[in-house]
Amino acid sequence: MPQTVLDTPMGPIGLHWTGQTLTAVDLAPDAAGGAAAELPTALAGQLAAYLADGSASFDLALDLGGTPFQQRVWAAIRVIPAGATRTYKDLAEQVGSAPRAVGQACRANPCPIVVPCHRVVAVKGLGGFAGDRSGRKLAIKRWLLRHEGVAVD
Repeated sequence: MPQTVLDTPMGPIGLHWTGQTLTAVDLAPDAAGGAAAELPTALAGQLAAYLADGSASFDLALDLGGTPFQQRVWAAIRVIPAGATRTYKDLAEQVGSAPRAVGQACRANPCPIVVPCHRVVAVKGLGGFAGDRSGRKLAIKRWLLRHEGVAVD
């Protein structure tokens, strides 16, 4: 599977794809993870547009895998507009589940940023991001939300 690590304003991110289909975004990539490959044109263009303007959206072919429940949660997340947030509780009510299960689906999201689970927050505070409740990944969540114009602590 082709991959590359990009330096971005939020730090390095790893991208993995097959053909023109994005399969993973790694928020903590191993810089020695293999030879860099040239990004598919759509991925490169849309990522550059988003990094330049937080209101830009993604319309990429994705291979997310996941359970039917995770797929429902990820579909609900993908329609949250840039600059907006929803709580885990809001999404749980929308998909007929519990907030903790929504959080677990967010944690399992293989393509954060593109499937914008950073827009899902706790009722009070940010909640976690990609399985972290502090550290670099939560700093990325803060950066992404600020980049989209959301006021965060």
